[in-house]
Amino acid sequence: MSTITTKDGTEIFYKDWGPKEAQPIVFHHGWPLSADDWDNQMLFFLHHGFRVIAHDRRGHGRSSQTATGNEMDTYAADVAELAAHLNLKNAVHIGHSTGGGEVAHYVARAEPGRVAKAVLIGAVPPVMVKSDKNPGGLPIEVFDGFRAALVANRAQFYIDIPAGPFYGFNREGAKVSQGVIDNWWRQGMMGGTKAHYDCIKAFSETDFTDDLKAIEVPVLVMHGDDDQIVPYADSAPLSVKLLRNGTLKTYAGLPHGMCTTHPDVINADLLAFIKG
Repeated sequence: MSTITTKDGTEIFYKDWGPKEAQPIVFHHGWPLSADDWDNQMLFFLHHGFRVIAHDRRGHGRSSQTATGNEMDTYAADVAELAAHLNLKNAVHIGHSTGGGEVAHYVARAEPGRVAKAVLIGAVPPVMVKSDKNPGGLPIEVFDGFRAALVANRAQFYIDIPAGPFYGFNREGAKVSQGVIDNWWRQGMMGGTKAHYDCIKAFSETDFTDDLKAIEVPVLVMHGDDDQIVPYADSAPLSVKLLRNGTLKTYAGLPHGMCTTHPDVINADLLAFIKG
């Protein structure tokens, strides 16, 4: 099993497939999942000649079940350590949901030459929680409800999310996949409760406005307009306005987990952006 040990002693699991001389694509997963959430995309881009890399965020998947450091500054620092360890240059960083926040936070701080492009998919930036500065955000009570459900019965909560809003399986006429639901549950239950609890604050309350303004590389912002987890109107259009070189691609009727429900659509658009 491939791991690195960070400066604070945390073991970060990662996958690294493909030719070392090929352009690297780094995938950043959402809460509370793991690198396995990118299986389809990793195989797709591996077969197109890229080097594909995905890590389990600290406290998630096969990485250490950390009690501390479960916030964006440390998440981004972990990515920086991984990029240095693997000597990644000219990489494309693709983040979904919480992973999109991690990408924004890392890319805004990355060493010159490390990053060529970035992609935010159903991503949490600029900021999720409602405030005077962000009146269109979700009330803090929504995230308090997440925390309460996690504490009360994490195993059931991690069935309810994928069976309902994450993939749009609660929509009339949806083609429900029990395997997808089970795989979400499997990944979630691999991680640590404390880290997952802390990460709710990280993904909901972190303000990525300054990160988005600082990013100079081209960024593709992809979002389904039926996203029930990260509402479209308070995310993608606002992020693109803050980016120096951002492009918005909106997907009519697609859910938060559209990389899994519609991989052919998403993969083709990702490939076009990376090669463009």
